[in-house]
Order: sequence, then structure tokens, then C-alpha cells
Amino acid sequence: MGEALLIGVIASASLPLGALIGVRFRLPERLLAGMLSFAAGALITALTFEMFEESVEQGGLWRAGLGMLVGAGVFTALSATLDRWAQRGTPAEHAPDDSVSAKLDLGAAASDERVSAESKKGAAGMALLGAIILDGIPESLVLGVSLEESAGGIALLAAIFVSNFPEALVGAASMREQGRSTGLILALWTGVAVLLVLIVLLGAGPLSSASPETLALPLAFAAGALLASLADTVIPEAYEEGGPLVAMTTTAGFVAAFLLATL
Repeated sequence: MGEALLIGVIASASLPLGALIGVRFRLPERLLAGMLSFAAGALITALTFEMFEESVEQGGLWRAGLGMLVGAGVFTALSATLDRWAQRGTPAEHAPDDSVSAKLDLGAAASDERVSAESKKGAAGMALLGAIILDGIPESLVLGVSLEESAGGIALLAAIFVSNFPEALVGAASMREQGRSTGLILALWTGVAVLLVLIVLLGAGPLSSASPETLALPLAFAAGALLASLADTVIPEAYEEGGPLVAMTTTAGFVAAFLLATL
């Protein structure tokens, strides 16, 4: 159990570490975009080979496909809810009024745009946090179970650490841009890290002898939630800030994670 605790702490440590850097330092937007897209590429490798393929082998294609669709649906619903929360904080557009000067109208519109942009950034940060939770729970569960197979466990550990760090960094930076306090941001990301450590212990303990069919669903659920988060939030956010160059960094992340998984 001591080994499982150490592995869990190492895997989850990148969350508070990335969040701390994200709130303390203002890194260039293109650098953040490159890190986020690199993580996206690594996560594509993880969800394909460490999650979905493993789920198909353990529970069959139908079980894996259903679990993946449910995971994607849950994340999509969560993301839509966060978007609605963000929009509630955005003032309504001003109706045309001939009695108000054009200069004041332009000023109000600019103010609305700034508030809307900040709300979207904050929603992106919360969406990244939600993605970490939705795919991190089954992912950490599998990490705990896989500790008996040292090669697979180490590869998955490295993939989790490498992918979580930039997501936490960018997510924390997005929350900071919306004006959330440093204490709240660090508490959120640290709390998720502690939760994931406990999930690793659960996987290494009570669920270490679970049947393959039992583990197939959480694996597929994680793959679906992760793929939805990449398509809905992570890759669009990276492209918005980094432009076409993120195609190369995403590919680099995929190749690096694939090589790591096959060592």
C-alpha cells in the first residue's frame, strides 16, 4: 500500500504544482497554448491505448462503446452547464437608444465584450478542472490496479503526470484571469489531487482483484469524457491562443506519449 500511495502522490503532484505556477506567473499565451496542445496529443495516446483499447479487450466492443458514449455525454452536459453559469454573469446587450451617444454605446459594448471574454476564460478553467475529475477518477483507478504490472503502471504514471501539469497550469491561469482568488484556485486543484490519490489506493486495494468486465466500463467512461474534453475545450482553447502551430505540438505530444507507452 505504501508503493501505491507514493505512485498516487507522484501522479497527482503535477496538479497543485501546475496550478501554483499558473497563478504565480504570467507565461506567454503561445507558450501556454503549446503546452496545452502537447498535453492534448499525449492524452489522445492515453485514451486510445491505455483506456479504450484496454476496455475493448476486457469487456468487449459494445460495453466499451457504451461506456465511452456515456463518458462523453456526462462531460458535454457538464461543459454546457458551466457555459450557462458563465453567461449568467454577462450583462445583457444594450438595446439601441437614439438618446445615448454612439461613444457611450461603443464603451458599453467593449465592456460587455471584456466581461464575456473573462467569463469564457473562467469557464474554460472550470471545464479543464471538470475534465481532470471525470477522466482522472477511472484513470487513477486503473493506475492503482495496474501496479502489479510494473511496465504498464510506470507508462501510465508518466502519461498522467505529463498531461495533468499543463492542464492544471492553463486551467489555473484561466481562473485567475476571471478574478478568482489564489487561495480558492489552489484549494480546488489540491483537493482534486488528494481525491485522485485516494482513488489510486482504492484501485491498488479493494478493487485490485476486480474482474476485467468490471474495469472495462470505467476505462471506457474515462476515454469518452477525455475525448469530449479535448474536442470541446482543450484543443479549441489551445488553437485560439496558439494558432496553427498547435498542430505540431499536438503531434509531438502524441508521439512522445506513444514512445513512452511502448518502451
